[in-house]
Amino acid sequence: MGLSFDHPGLLHLLWAVPALTGVYMWGSARRRAALARFATVNLIGALVPSVSAGKRHLKMALVLGATALVVLAVTGPRWGSHFEEVERRGVDIMFVLDVSNSMLAEDVAPNRLERAKLDIKDMVEVLEGDRVGLVTFAGESSRTCPLTINYGAFRLALDAVDTRAAPRGGTNIGDAIRDAARSFTDEVKDHKAIVLISDGGETDESYAVEAAQNSFEERGIRVFSVGYGDRVQGGRIPVTKNGQRVYVTHQGQEVWTKLEPETLQSVAAVADGGYFTNTDFRDIHEHVKAKVDAQSYETARKQMKYPRFHWFAGAALALLMMEMMITDRKGGWR
Repeated sequence: MGLSFDHPGLLHLLWAVPALTGVYMWGSARRRAALARFATVNLIGALVPSVSAGKRHLKMALVLGATALVVLAVTGPRWGSHFEEVERRGVDIMFVLDVSNSMLAEDVAPNRLERAKLDIKDMVEVLEGDRVGLVTFAGESSRTCPLTINYGAFRLALDAVDTRAAPRGGTNIGDAIRDAARSFTDEVKDHKAIVLISDGGETDESYAVEAAQNSFEERGIRVFSVGYGDRVQGGRIPVTKNGQRVYVTHQGQEVWTKLEPETLQSVAAVADGGYFTNTDFRDIHEHVKAKVDAQSYETARKQMKYPRFHWFAGAALALLMMEMMITDRKGGWR
């Protein structure tokens, strides 16, 4: 059978029942105290001869029972199971993440790379049936996580990413896009998107724009790019040497790296995607859904539990109707 609830957090509302009971008992005590100030115990029956204390208690018990049943109804109780054919639909999203040393700059807190990893996780939180994968790159690219529906495994792969994951330094955006395009598991056009995340500081002649254009024209893969970093001032690149935190230097001068959005904007334009910066990744997901058609991946038999909220709601309604029909006067129903 296996009792479960759609909204188990609402069960705490059951505390309303003892709270209402306490209020009722307090009110009854105040009412008896008020009567006692005007008459002795022997005269109270003469002053309120038609009121039935028992019926008054019964009416309150019915209201309390209805309250408890309403709370149980809104929690969405389920038990008893059956099987349904469930179709899973979604898009394939390959995240392409820059792990070059410039992504350690702290003009985006805590730094560009860690911020990007947190933002990717935010986007994964709102996915429903989409497959995700991860390609990391610097001077060379690496397929860090193949396309999967297992978001837990994807997060573990993402957590392990740092600048040491790149076999060679630099920023080779074109090869990363080509590698990501080859990572999709079918040749069907559409239902595919690349989310490219970088500070845009390309150091290799990798023909990134041509790579994005070919991916879109030949395989229908749209590219959405996200720029990280400050475009005006930029930031220094911290490293640890001999246990001390220092900054990368070149010819005796500290290196400052800025966001360079031109390449990122161009690859998004030719691949019919979009360019973003300082944007909530959940908004990016909405743009992906608007432009990329979902496809049906598979149909599976899923065990479902029957909703039973109507039983509790119906019982609550019956108790309230009974309460309305009972008078607190002696002598029967209304």
